[in-house]
Amino acid sequence: MKDEADSPVELRARALRLLARREHSRSELARKLAPRAESTQALDGLLDLLEQKKQLSNQRFAAERARVLSRKYGAARIRQDLKARGVDAETVASISSEGDLEQARAILARKYREPAATREDRAKRMRFLQSRGFSSEIIYKLLSAREAD
Repeated sequence: MKDEADSPVELRARALRLLARREHSRSELARKLAPRAESTQALDGLLDLLEQKKQLSNQRFAAERARVLSRKYGAARIRQDLKARGVDAETVASISSEGDLEQARAILARKYREPAATREDRAKRMRFLQSRGFSSEIIYKLLSAREAD
C-alpha cells in the first residue's frame, strides 16, 4: 500500500465511492479522506465542490440517518447520534419528534407482549424506553395508557 497522498482526481474518486455506498456527513467524509489528502485546503476545496454539486449534503444525511434510527430510537437519541457524527445544530434541531408516541408504542409492543403487571415491570419498561431516547412525557403517557387497557 502506498504512503503518499492521493492526487485530487484520486481523492475525488475515493469520496464519490464512499458517497455511493451511503450518505455521509461532511465531517465524517473529511475524517475518512484526511489521511489521503495532500492538505486540509485541498480537502476543504473538494468537500465544498461536492456540496455545490449536491453530491454531499448534511441535510440529506440527517434525514436518512433519522429515518433509519427512528425504527429503534426516539428523537433525543437520534439527535445525540447526529451531533456525534458532526451534523450542525440547525440541522439536528430540524429533526422532529412528532410520531414519537406511536414509535414508542410499537417498540414497546415488540419487546413486551403483555402490559406491566407490577411496579418493577413498569419501571423496567420506563428504563427501556428512556434508554431508547424517548422523553419522560411520552413514557408516562404510554405506560399509563397501557395500564388502563
